[in-house]
Amino acid sequence: MRTDGDALIIGAGPAGAATAIWLAQAGWRVWLAEKNVYPRDKVCGECIAAGNLDLLDSLGIGRAFRALAGAELREVAWMCGQETTVAALPRTQGPQAYGRALGRDRLDALLVARCHEVGVAVRQPASVIAINGAPGAFDCSLQEQSGVARVLRVPIVIDAHGSWEAGPRRGAPSAQGMPIAQRRIRRRTDLFAFKARFRQTALAPGLLPVLAFPGGYGGMVRAEQGRVTLACCVRRDTLARVRRLAPGSSAGVAIESYLRSSCAGLRLALEGATRENSWLSVGPLRPGERVVASDGVFRVGNAAGESHPLIGEGISMALQSARLLTGLLATEGVAAIDPRRQREVQVRYAAAWRRAFRQRLRYAALFAQIAMRPLLAKPVGVLLGRHPQLLTLAARLAGKARRPVEIRLLHEER
Repeated sequence: MRTDGDALIIGAGPAGAATAIWLAQAGWRVWLAEKNVYPRDKVCGECIAAGNLDLLDSLGIGRAFRALAGAELREVAWMCGQETTVAALPRTQGPQAYGRALGRDRLDALLVARCHEVGVAVRQPASVIAINGAPGAFDCSLQEQSGVARVLRVPIVIDAHGSWEAGPRRGAPSAQGMPIAQRRIRRRTDLFAFKARFRQTALAPGLLPVLAFPGGYGGMVRAEQGRVTLACCVRRDTLARVRRLAPGSSAGVAIESYLRSSCAGLRLALEGATRENSWLSVGPLRPGERVVASDGVFRVGNAAGESHPLIGEGISMALQSARLLTGLLATEGVAAIDPRRQREVQVRYAAAWRRAFRQRLRYAALFAQIAMRPLLAKPVGVLLGRHPQLLTLAARLAGKARRPVEIRLLHEER
C-alpha cells in the first residue's frame, strides 16, 4: 500500500517536535503540521526540570539550550499574602542537578529548526482539519495557509495539539474546512491562564516562586537574558470579579493589578520592573488525564493529559511523554507495526503514561486547591514558614527531581 510517510504529528510544541525528531532519528519518514508561524510566544511557565536536560541533548538542542537559558533553579518560594517562605529545590541525580528556564518562543524555534535538520517534513503554518480511516491507513486532510490542500496517507497519527484546542475531527471536514469544536460546559471553576514578561525585576536568579492567592495560583521564573516570566491561572468567577474592579482595563492588566495587591512577594519583585509585552491568555484549561488506549490515535503532551500548571511540569510531561511513545515505536521500525501491533503499543503506552504521570497530576491538583483557597493557603503558609523543608518535599512530590522512565525498562516489561 502506498503511503506518504510513516507518521503524521499534529502540533510542533515540545511534545510534537520532540516526537518528530526522535522518530526521524530512528529512520522514520515523519510529517509535522503546525498551524502557527514561529517564532511565537505562548502561555507557559517555561521551566524545564533537571531530569529533562539529558533529553534535550538526545534531541540535539542541549548545547544551544544551555547557552541561552537562565540560571540554574536552586530554590523555591511560597508567596501568599504578606508571607514568603524560601527553601531549597531538590537536587536531581546526574551531572545536571537543577532545572532552568527558556522562553517558549526560543525553545520551540530550536526544536523546529532541529526537525528540519533531521529531515522531518515540516508544514507550517498548516492545519490538519480531518482524519479518516483507521490505524495502518489514515487519510489526513491538510490545509496550508498558502491555500495548498492535500490528503496524506500515513499508518500512524500522533496528536500533540494544545489542550484548549479542539484538534482535528475524525471524519470528513466541515463545509468551511475547519474542525468542529467540542462542546464545553461553562463552569465558574474553569481556569484561565495568563502570562507576561518583565525586565528590571528584583527576582533573584535561581529562585522559583509559587504564588498563592484567592481564586488562583501562579509562578515566576527568570529565564534568558534577565527576562522574568510571570504566569498564573485564575478561576472564571474570580476573573469576572477582578475585571469588575478594573473597568476599562484589559483582562491581563486587571489580573496584574490583582496579583500585585494580593501577594507582597510578587509586588516587591516587580517594583520598578517594566512589562515588555502585552498579556497573553488562553483557556479554559482542562487539567486531567486524556490518554486512551482504544481510538487508534496516539497522544503526547497536553493532548494526552495536563497537570495543573502550579507545579511547572508541562514541558517536562511533554518531553517525557514523547520519549515514552517513541521508545515503544522507534525500536521496532514502522514496517513491523501493523494495525494489531499498533493497538498493542497504544495499550502499553497508555499504561506507561499513567504510571509516569498519574501521581504527578494528583499532587498538582491537591497543591492547586490549597493555593486557591485562603482558608487552606494561609495555614499552609504558616506551616511552611516553620518547616521550610516541607516545601522542598512538595517540590519533590511534584516531580522536580524525577528522571524520565528509561526506555530499556519499557521493553523489559514486555
